[in-house]
Amino acid sequence: MGVLNVTPDSFSDGGLHAQADTALARALAMVEAGADLIDIGGESTRPGAEDVSVSEELSRVVPVITRLRRECDCAISIDTSKPEVMQAAVDAGVEMINDVRALSQPGALSVAAASPALLCLMHMQGCPVSMQNQPEYANVVAEIAAWLVERAQQVIAAGVAAERIVLDPGFGFGKTVTHNYQLLAHLGSLTELGFPLLAGLSRKSMLGAVTGRTDPQQRVAASVAGALLAAQAGAAVVRVHDVPETVDALAVWRAAAAQRGSLNN
Repeated sequence: MGVLNVTPDSFSDGGLHAQADTALARALAMVEAGADLIDIGGESTRPGAEDVSVSEELSRVVPVITRLRRECDCAISIDTSKPEVMQAAVDAGVEMINDVRALSQPGALSVAAASPALLCLMHMQGCPVSMQNQPEYANVVAEIAAWLVERAQQVIAAGVAAERIVLDPGFGFGKTVTHNYQLLAHLGSLTELGFPLLAGLSRKSMLGAVTGRTDPQQRVAASVAGALLAAQAGAAVVRVHDVPETVDALAVWRAAAAQRGSLNN
């Protein structure tokens, strides 16, 4: 999944693709580099981010979705929590709704359930404005696993087929650096919950914390390592900014994995 932020304030690339022309060019470049899915977001969810209006978010994402759908047959995801934006994006042709609030906003679940889209449900402790203010867990992996299963069951009870659900543990969303690495170390246990897992570690501060890279755009190598570890643990989707580098790393891993057990003794 290639990240396309059409925002002025996203933590890594805010403003770089805020115009429809540059956003479209970026999306097509990621598809050319091997992205299977383009995730378009019109509202930053970085720590401390403030909400934007429905009309502003619509004006950012719908033109890009429309143009990308017209020029490319790639799968498209909308990164939003607003039911109005979800509906407009589905009408414009997206195949996935990726919601950091797991369809908890009023009206979001009913809109998502009535659509044909895949639904990605993410765990977040708190909200973007305050989520990094002393997050606490007794057992971060067990608590997030339980929360994700419960939320998935609630969505299924609303009429959504289980096959439409993808789960995201929410790296960096209401977690300390230690929490994030505990999640990464035990990510395999979350892949056993019965749903495909999406992992998004790309360029996040958890990577800078161990590499010393304060500039998110200098965290490419760390991001590729994180995506590779997530894939090895069983993540079905890795959400990344740096598509060519990640595609190459995954290709090498798959080539080696294909040869396991191939030598004659």
